[in-house]
Formats: sequence, structure tokens, C-alpha cells
Amino acid sequence: MKLLDIAEVAKRSGMPASTLRFYEEKGLVESLGRRGLRRIFGADVLERLSLIALGRMAGFSLDEIGGMFGGNGLPRIDRAMLSAKADELERSIGQLSALRDGLRHAAACPAPSHMECPTFRRLLTAAGKHSERAESVMVRPGRRRTRAKGMA
Repeated sequence: MKLLDIAEVAKRSGMPASTLRFYEEKGLVESLGRRGLRRIFGADVLERLSLIALGRMAGFSLDEIGGMFGGNGLPRIDRAMLSAKADELERSIGQLSALRDGLRHAAACPAPSHMECPTFRRLLTAAGKHSERAESVMVRPGRRRTRAKGMA
């Protein structure tokens, strides 16, 4: 098995050494030891880092990604979880496509004012609803949102 020091892994993976050390702390990768002060990894770490990068691109948390590796270090990916993430991405793509189309319309809209454009008004309404949902998710259960200082 070919051994790579942390600098070589960082160079080949495109990830900073600090990220590699963080991933090691989280248990996502494992060094085989040290050569002097430098961590040493097996060459298979590059494939594992690619899987981690793919998971991050798809929007999985590091904890979720960690759960995708079995005790033997080989990937053990839950297909239902992949399907659920694909569905989530599909919804996001739809929302972003609608937003893009609305912004393109607003940029070229012949209405005298954006506020007079029905398409732009629908965008505003959708953004307001989205903002309210995002705020309600961020409020901890059992807590009330306050509108202004001292108001419940």
C-alpha cells in the first residue's frame, strides 16, 4: 500500500491540511501514523475524500456522511437517504428555477415600476412566505418570536 503524507493528500485532493485534520478529528478519515510531525495516510484516503466531497456537494452533513461508512471503512450508503436527498434537491431546483425566471422577467419587465408588475408582486409574496417559514424553523420549540424589543 502506498503511503501519502498529509501534504501530498492535500495537494491531490485539493483540500487544505486543516480540513484533513478536522475530518480526522470527526472520524471521517484515519491516518496510519506519522512520519516526523506529518500524518501519513493510505492512498485509499483519496477515494474516501472524494465520497465526502460528493456528500457535501449533495448537502449532507458531516455526521450524515460519517454514518455512510461501515465499521470496516467501506461505504455503506442508505439508498432511501439518497432518494430523500434527491427529492430535496429537486424541490430546491424548482424553487431556484422559479426565482431565476422571476428575476429575469423583472429585469426586462416593461411595467413603469416593479411594484406594478404582477410577476414581481408574486415573487415578493413568495419571498415573504419563504422568509416566514425560515424564521419559524429557526425559533426553538417552546419559544415565541418577538417582533420588537419587549414585544411577544
